[in-house]
Amino acid sequence: MTTHRERIQTCLQHETPDRTPIALWRHFPHEDQNPESLAKATLDFQQTYDFDIVKVTPASSFMVKDWGVQDEWQNNPEGSRTYTKHVIQTPQDWESLQALDPLTAPHLSGQLACLRSIKQKLAPETPLIQTVFNPLSQAKNLAGNHLLLEHIQKYPQAVIKGLETITKTTIKFIEAVNDIGVDGIFYAVQHAQASLLDLEEYKYICVPFDQEVLKPAEHLWCNMLHLHGKDVYFSLLRLMNFPIVNWHDRETYPSLIEAQNLIKGVVCGGIRQDTFQFGNQTEIINEAEDAIAQTEGKRFILSTGCVVPYVTSHENILAARKSVE
Repeated sequence: MTTHRERIQTCLQHETPDRTPIALWRHFPHEDQNPESLAKATLDFQQTYDFDIVKVTPASSFMVKDWGVQDEWQNNPEGSRTYTKHVIQTPQDWESLQALDPLTAPHLSGQLACLRSIKQKLAPETPLIQTVFNPLSQAKNLAGNHLLLEHIQKYPQAVIKGLETITKTTIKFIEAVNDIGVDGIFYAVQHAQASLLDLEEYKYICVPFDQEVLKPAEHLWCNMLHLHGKDVYFSLLRLMNFPIVNWHDRETYPSLIEAQNLIKGVVCGGIRQDTFQFGNQTEIINEAEDAIAQTEGKRFILSTGCVVPYVTSHENILAARKSVE
């Protein structure tokens, strides 16, 4: 039998696997407050559905809680938590931010413990990737998006100073993740959208830090880029080398087939989040089959544009899983 690892590697080599690979992930808004319970929830999810990649999905706050932010679960159907306390209030706050040691900072080290537990118990032939939010996404969670964008316009050098600190911490975290033996990182980029920053702004304020952060992950074979939102700057892929790209392909340019004409790597998507949340099994299977037809089953991993909504039924997830058999 073809293993999950072999199937993904065949896909990355632009060859036709025995079946279309599938990878879905979701938030666990209760379990993600404890490393052990998140590890168990992640492993249970994989045991139930047997996906070809396991992506570890902690709350987005895990990378910034050690700087003092707070969040809580407010029943968001996606499963994400709401920020209740930000720590950046003034431009000077960016400059006073101190770098963290992921081996000793409670929440970062807790996530490393979670990852070790998953690695120890997960079948070795299943690729394992850890979520990492890029520096600008972390800055948003430290300040709130409105204030971050205001500071970028009015006090860009202060924001850059903060991004330097975030970058140093993130590099150390990725190095620690490397030591655990993962197959890749899932690199979440949230501001490469025309509605938030123009392309030149993004290249100036963020790309140098993205490139610096990604250096310790360059040798990993299963890295995945997630471009979040609509009107995403797909051209940024020329500046960042990722074998797999995930975005909201059903909601924004480019489509799966258009993307395959733009990049050499593997595209990952095909099913709307709304279809998982509000649709039925037939609609999920239809979107899956259409995505496979678009790509002819090559250089393609079936997924959704982001996380599977927290409220998605077991039956809908199972329909997606069975659609590739």
